[in-house]
Amino acid sequence: MPQIDQLSETLTSQVFWLLVFFGLTFVLVGLGMVPKILGTVEMRDNQIAGDLAAAQAARDAATAEEEAWRTRENANRAAAQALIGEAKAKAAAATAAKLAAAQGRLDAHLAEAEAAIEAARSSAMAEIEGVAADAARDIVARVAGANIKPATAKAAVKKVMAHG
Repeated sequence: MPQIDQLSETLTSQVFWLLVFFGLTFVLVGLGMVPKILGTVEMRDNQIAGDLAAAQAARDAATAEEEAWRTRENANRAAAQALIGEAKAKAAAATAAKLAAAQGRLDAHLAEAEAAIEAARSSAMAEIEGVAADAARDIVARVAGANIKPATAKAAVKKVMAHG
């Protein structure tokens, strides 16, 4: 076959040009494109690492801000509780003062009432003594027919009332 005979004559030339073509392709790709691709990959890796570092820094700042906010909130809550306690104490003191004043007025009214009752009792006892002395004088005058002095009748009635 003539094609097979021709193959041996052209095979060396074709292998040579194949090696030259692949060598040039390897040099162009290896020296021109691969460094650019590796540079792009490295730049992308650096950008991703920078973005991750920025995200971590933002997370740390947010955590610190949250902690500061919680600290302020706890301090504000404690101050509010102190104000509430102070207000309760003031209200309790005011209520105690009002109760003490009301108790003082009540005690004063009670003392006045007791004095009025005592005065009324003394007045009633004096009236009773006077009526009893007059009644005793009348009884003695009717029963014994004797006339006794009002002072003597009052003294006798006081003596009897004092013993019982």
